[in-house]
Amino acid sequence: MTQRIFWMEPYRTTLAARVTGVSGDLITLDRTILYAFSGGQESDRGTIGGYEVLNARLDGDEIHYTLPAGHGLLHDAEVEVAIDWVRRYRLMRLHFAAELVLEVVCRTLPQATKIGAHIAADKARIDFESATAVTPLLADIRRQAIDVIAADRPVVSEFSDEATGRRYWEVEGFARVPCGGTHLRRTGEVGDIELKRRNVGRGKERIEIYLIEPTRG
Repeated sequence: MTQRIFWMEPYRTTLAARVTGVSGDLITLDRTILYAFSGGQESDRGTIGGYEVLNARLDGDEIHYTLPAGHGLLHDAEVEVAIDWVRRYRLMRLHFAAELVLEVVCRTLPQATKIGAHIAADKARIDFESATAVTPLLADIRRQAIDVIAADRPVVSEFSDEATGRRYWEVEGFARVPCGGTHLRRTGEVGDIELKRRNVGRGKERIEIYLIEPTRG
């Protein structure tokens, strides 16, 4: 079983680990900071033992990493795991922004049902079914999300059931949401956001979330 250090230490960028399995280009580790695609959040990019990780795949309790052919790593080898931190941090910020917007949408449109999500490094999106068009509500949804971000509240991320790996994030007084992604320490780290509505079919709504980075003078 791969120990998911990215849950306990999401800000960690390097880690000493041991190779527990090798099958051609695929390897497994005893512990890792490299997140594998799950819940809509894209996999981290990084290196294992100096080799680029080409793919990360979650398979039950294990995470399988694809390395370049001929990597040469052997079972029980000690390796350093490193992540692309700039990308990871954007994923964390966009992930929390998307979760925050979704929570506001569900409060604004109680009949809305989430049907999909995707978190990339350039933008996030949430898809939901709703008989009510979201466009007239978009400015207010953003305002409510920005209020939580601007309050710079602590974000708690813990196990709800450690045996099954179920986790949640919580902002006290706002929401407690089941989620197994990587999370920020504080809401204020998200920064400013922009929301755009996309038409994805009758009775379906998509909101795209973008980070607005401050300009440097």
